[in-house]
Amino acid sequence: MAKPALTDKLVASTTCLQKAATPVPIFNAFDSKSRSNDLMGGVTAAIVSLPLALAFGVASGAGAQAGIYGALLVGLFAALFGGTRTLISEPTGPMTVVTTAVIASFVAAHPEKGLAMAFTVVMMAGLVQILLGALKFGRYITLMPYSVISGFMSGIGILLIILQLPNLLGVAGITGGATGVIEALPVLVEKLRWQELALALSALALMQFAPKILPLRLPPQLLALVCCTLASIWLFEADEIRRIGEINIGLPSLVIPTFTYGEMTHMLMSAVMLGALGCIDLLITAVIADRLTRVEHDSNKELIGQGLGNIAAGLCGGLPGAGSTMGTVVNIQAGASSALSGVTRVATLLVAFFAAAGIVQYIPMAVLAAIAFKVGMNILDWAFVKRAHQLSHSAAMTMYVVMILTVFVDLIVAVGVGMFIANLITIDRLSQLQE
Repeated sequence: MAKPALTDKLVASTTCLQKAATPVPIFNAFDSKSRSNDLMGGVTAAIVSLPLALAFGVASGAGAQAGIYGALLVGLFAALFGGTRTLISEPTGPMTVVTTAVIASFVAAHPEKGLAMAFTVVMMAGLVQILLGALKFGRYITLMPYSVISGFMSGIGILLIILQLPNLLGVAGITGGATGVIEALPVLVEKLRWQELALALSALALMQFAPKILPLRLPPQLLALVCCTLASIWLFEADEIRRIGEINIGLPSLVIPTFTYGEMTHMLMSAVMLGALGCIDLLITAVIADRLTRVEHDSNKELIGQGLGNIAAGLCGGLPGAGSTMGTVVNIQAGASSALSGVTRVATLLVAFFAAAGIVQYIPMAVLAAIAFKVGMNILDWAFVKRAHQLSHSAAMTMYVVMILTVFVDLIVAVGVGMFIANLITIDRLSQLQE
């Protein structure tokens, strides 16, 4: 099933009350049928997770193993301690975009310890989420104006698309974020490698058209990953295209929290931004799960479980995560009804990773870039863009201003300016009503 449009998410978040539900056991005293449905849901969600975890890990600059560690740890802690029984948590497109910017900025400023500082920011973001959950702010997080969230998420989608262009075209060494990629477009066109571009376009075509043609339950991302990797092995020499390369298999090395007092303000702002984005992404997905299962989630407990997962991911050098709409919908469609499905997903993903580690090294970078590119396309709020001309000029202006600022300026600035404009519009409307 295709990922629901962002508009559907936001309408759901405004129409569904997010007050804390009556406490329910995260693991049901279920019968054998419920248990088998949970196991099937977990296995299916793991199949969806594997290619996305690899793609997001490579896209972030931290490596494919960072995506795997994030998918394992965030998913496990969120399943055990979260407040939504069928939610699947893992690295997502929006979280990857922000993490990529955090890693790039700290590595550029501190080449020797920048990566450790970036993962420290991930841990701090987890603490921010736990604090928000402990203060019972969960139900208020998704009350941010629709136009601001839509512009912010659409801007993140555009960022993810732009950042994948070098790998799609087979060119390495392009830095400077979205602006750097756009400025380097003539170089990208001049140096593009047709082999890698052909693989990327083939992967995109499979993800777009295969689900409409073939009656398969296989996730299109996994289908593209397997088919294009096999094609690259048969058609090209080992050194003819860029591949993931050998991945270090084993227990992750612990990342000791690293920070300097001079950079503390920057780290704290990045952590708040990452944590707040994770909260929004997570709770909107939880509302979607509520609509599908007719079971109300506990927002505050979900934030605490998610925060614990992100702290664990940061400690082990993994990407932060949030609620995955695709994984959650697939999990529920398989009949899952408890957190056993989330634990099963983690166990299946762990076995699959170790079993396929020898094959993973042959996956072309262009194919992973195509998967991340398709995720960016899905994040864009197409429904809002299509009907923007039918909305008020103020709502459309707010959305486009936030989107442009997200892509070309800064994520925090984008949200701040968007909230300021939205509040001015609200105050103006209240004044007119009062008159």
